[in-house]
Amino acid sequence: MTKVILSGCNGKMGQVISRLVETDESVSIVCGLDINTAEKNGYPVVDDLSKFEGKADVIIDFSHPDTLDKLLPYCESTGTALVMATTGLSEGQIERLGKLSEKVAVFRSANMSIGINLLMSLVKKAAQTLEGDFDIEIVEKHHNQKIDAPSGTALMIADGISEALTTKPGYVYDRHAVRKKRSADEIGIHAVRGGTIVGEHEVIFAGNDEIIEIKHTAMSKEIFAVGSIRAAKFISGKNPGMYSMQDMM
Repeated sequence: MTKVILSGCNGKMGQVISRLVETDESVSIVCGLDINTAEKNGYPVVDDLSKFEGKADVIIDFSHPDTLDKLLPYCESTGTALVMATTGLSEGQIERLGKLSEKVAVFRSANMSIGINLLMSLVKKAAQTLEGDFDIEIVEKHHNQKIDAPSGTALMIADGISEALTTKPGYVYDRHAVRKKRSADEIGIHAVRGGTIVGEHEVIFAGNDEIIEIKHTAMSKEIFAVGSIRAAKFISGKNPGMYSMQDMM
């Protein structure tokens, strides 16, 4: 059985993960980490991992970028693997995760959905096939409580497309600031915030007289929870290294 510490356990995603784990006999949550230490799901909750005296195989983090400072030293000192599902990390934090992966297994993805990662494969193939003849735009939509924009997933998709192209494009986020025609070597990235939209990502390939659209819509947060639980099982016992959804798939 995979033993998990759930960081951000009392948040929305934490509660979804807790509910799903209850029906999965191959994984258990042995401790929660949250600034709100209310015990809602039958496992202990702490606000500092130094208060946890047990042993875990993996930490799943769905919280806030600031929490990373608490997780890194714990993972390094205990050898606990880490599933980093929190978005909005700084470049410095990403570098620190890379250094941690030299000592323990780290799984990082800007989006834990299997469907989104399939979309990634499809848009890379499309970008290679259509390069030079089609303009590429990414539109992402999320609920009105989301802080970061564009989403980490939109940037992940853009980076994937960039890797697939022979000529590296620039990213354009705000067209109203500069009045000029669109260049051929750019990817437009647009963020929409409103209501209770769970998550929607659309990649548009616009050519002469034809348009190809590849789109993924998340109907609930459960798809991200399922992916994070699968990731925890996947890296439990793995050698040190940086793992991704593509490795698991």
